[in-house]
Amino acid sequence: MQSQRRSLSRLRELIVLVVVALLLSFVLQTFIGRVYLIPSESMEPTLHGCAGCTGDRIVVDKVGFRFADPQPGEVVVFRSPTSSWDVGYTSARSDNGVMRALESVGSFVGVVAPNENDLVKRIIATAKQTVKCCDERGRVQVDGRSLDEPYITMDFLFAAGTLDCTTVPASARCFGPITVPDGNLWMMGDNRNHSADSRAHVADEYTGTVPISDVVGQARLIVLPPSRWGTIDSPDIQQ
Repeated sequence: MQSQRRSLSRLRELIVLVVVALLLSFVLQTFIGRVYLIPSESMEPTLHGCAGCTGDRIVVDKVGFRFADPQPGEVVVFRSPTSSWDVGYTSARSDNGVMRALESVGSFVGVVAPNENDLVKRIIATAKQTVKCCDERGRVQVDGRSLDEPYITMDFLFAAGTLDCTTVPASARCFGPITVPDGNLWMMGDNRNHSADSRAHVADEYTGTVPISDVVGQARLIVLPPSRWGTIDSPDIQQ
């Protein structure tokens, strides 16, 4: 009898511990921070990711933007704002109804990824700023000032007088000018010639920009794989 009581007591303790752990996971990942997997090469070389390879896992801070506005140079995760951003995206949820329900519960408590198309890009321009490319050196400009973007190593060809924004054909770097609506952001990937970022969505209702309300948080750390541990730089690109 005493043995049964001990067993029941241990079972109750285990159930309480599991419930508390799930509640903590829910609170932490809903309001504080969450780990995301980088699935594509659009942010190379800053963030590693590609089909079939081991992508970086990053920690996204959900607290910072409650107290400060997103700034140019910051790397952020955001939900796709319009259907044009969902091209090529497929849900990872199971077709089995029971499994799908379990996955939804797991997502609620933070142990399964949310069923949404989350993307990661760098903020280039904010509300009411006008962004375009390019200056005579092929650099992106915001409000007429050329940006300093040391993280870019892969971009479309550009040669002043030979392949620039005035030649036919023009360089694939060229776009704009686009004025960012109030409350929105202009996003670009660091891997400029392999990133379907704001430039690819100028025909949608937000002219390619992303509402701040769709921003999940700022990417702060690379936590996996161990060889990639480190912080994610957010340089002041408009200085």
